Amino acid sequence: MSKTTKSSFNKLLAYAKPYKGKLYFVAFWAIFLAIITAIRPFLLNFTIDNYLVESKKETNIIQAYFESFMQYFFSGNDNSSNLQILVIIMFIALVLEAMAQFFFTYLANWLGQDIIKDLRDKLYKHINSFKMKYFDVEPVGKLVTRAVSDIESIASIFSQGLFMIVSDLLKMIIVIVFMLVVNWKITAVVLSIMPIILIATRIFNRKMKVAFKEVRNEVSNLNTFIQERLTGMKIVQLFNREKIELEKFEVINEKHNKAWLKNILYNSIFFPIADIISNISIGLVVYFGALWIINGDTETTIGQLIAFNMYITMLYNPLRQIADKFNVMQMGIVAADRVFEILDTEENVQDNGTIEATHFNGIIDLKDVRFSYIKKEEVLKGINLHVDSGETIAIVGSTGAGKSTIINLLNRFYEIDSGEILIDNQNIKNYTISSLRKRIAIVLQDVFLFSDSILNNITLHNEAISREDVIAAAQKIGVHDFIMTLPGGYDYNVKERGVMLSSGQRQLIAFLRAYVSNPSILILDEATSSIDTHSEELIQKATETITKGRTSIVIAHRLATIINASKIIVMDKGQIVEAGTHSELVLKPNGYYKKLYDSQFAVEV
Repeated sequence: MSKTTKSSFNKLLAYAKPYKGKLYFVAFWAIFLAIITAIRPFLLNFTIDNYLVESKKETNIIQAYFESFMQYFFSGNDNSSNLQILVIIMFIALVLEAMAQFFFTYLANWLGQDIIKDLRDKLYKHINSFKMKYFDVEPVGKLVTRAVSDIESIASIFSQGLFMIVSDLLKMIIVIVFMLVVNWKITAVVLSIMPIILIATRIFNRKMKVAFKEVRNEVSNLNTFIQERLTGMKIVQLFNREKIELEKFEVINEKHNKAWLKNILYNSIFFPIADIISNISIGLVVYFGALWIINGDTETTIGQLIAFNMYITMLYNPLRQIADKFNVMQMGIVAADRVFEILDTEENVQDNGTIEATHFNGIIDLKDVRFSYIKKEEVLKGINLHVDSGETIAIVGSTGAGKSTIINLLNRFYEIDSGEILIDNQNIKNYTISSLRKRIAIVLQDVFLFSDSILNNITLHNEAISREDVIAAAQKIGVHDFIMTLPGGYDYNVKERGVMLSSGQRQLIAFLRAYVSNPSILILDEATSSIDTHSEELIQKATETITKGRTSIVIAHRLATIINASKIIVMDKGQIVEAGTHSELVLKPNGYYKKLYDSQFAVEV
């Protein structure tokens, strides 16, 4: 077991600590199951040798005590009655074995599900705390695989792997003890061939670990590809990429298929070998046992040979199953390695702030702010910006100028390289992230809506916002009439990503969502760049309402929406190149804003 595997396994065991009670019950039933399983052949041996076949045999001390006890217990009964009692006892032992198997399996699976529930909660919480930079480079399909299928594989470590292996090992140990008690010579014959199966098991486990790792990687690649293509199906069909994407999928699917075939090959080789060795053991026991009986060996009996046939099955079946369960363990450990790789990733924004922001006046200052998504490739190059309380400023510039980056930094989606960002003369790092983001509302160009009702998409299940609050806010910004035209009104399900609404309608929902949160600072990021004229009129009205009395930052390509801004900031290549009102900037000859105005405003205004 590698250091990484040991580390992951130890981390998993730590998740079982809160469930010690269940763990002890699992251990109890595992021990009880191992003992009761080995008793049945022992009873069968006694029954055959004492009531079915007349045999003269030498007994060891343990057998002598057992037989003395049984003879005392059965004294006064005829053989027929004793035989019936023994059959009933064996039946009771069988029922107890079934009961023990039920409790052991049920509790082991229950414990496994409790552990992965806690682990999945922690993983989801950890992913939620990541910087946006992490999601820029990590495929969504990979994270989905980690949070769903990999976690389920980890559950199998406890439900089908670890506890089952421990139970099988206990069975094997107790079976060997019973075998030694019954007949040490026959036991020696059985054990003489066991090194072969142990070596085969060891080789098999090593091969399977590599195979399972390859399988999990291919599953992740498959999930990533499918998730991306389903999300971007419109682009696939729009650009007639169906055939090309199918060919790519077939390549990935073929790799997944080959990975599983390798897994199947190893199983197909190992399990027949295990069966052959088990049958050889039975053959050797029958041969040598019969030979000894024929030669007058009084230590060996017919009952023992029949019992040893059962013991061999009990010994080799768990050994065979252990190999199978080691497969489950290997797959679970590989999955655990991948999950803990994410849990050990330190990509979260450091939330060391101590100030709970209950309200902002809305004074914003950026002081010599520098930032880069990729090291040594600065996106913002020493930005200095001041926004007064209640002021509406607009930021314009070409794509890639750094406009949206400022918004991301203000919300601490990313950490700046140097400089300071202040709100109300307090560094934003001093505020708790939760309270900071609660006081800032953003309306994005690409509005994301969940597959849920309009009401829930507006409130985001915030119980502090009632239906009446939403309706009142909708009426105030002029969105209520549009919502009421939809089937079901506020209960209308917009489906995944809001596909049942137009882009303009989704934008209106986003405006309402921002408004009902009652933010101190409002940010509109390209919120009117891709909407129809009617929607733009509604949004213009909504914008005037929700920006009134609060600090607002508007990022826009359509300059018609920002003419009345208190201040317009013009950015180019990560720097502020101009600042002023519309009337001031438009008078600058050869100014950056004037060029935008001449090319766009002259047509629109």
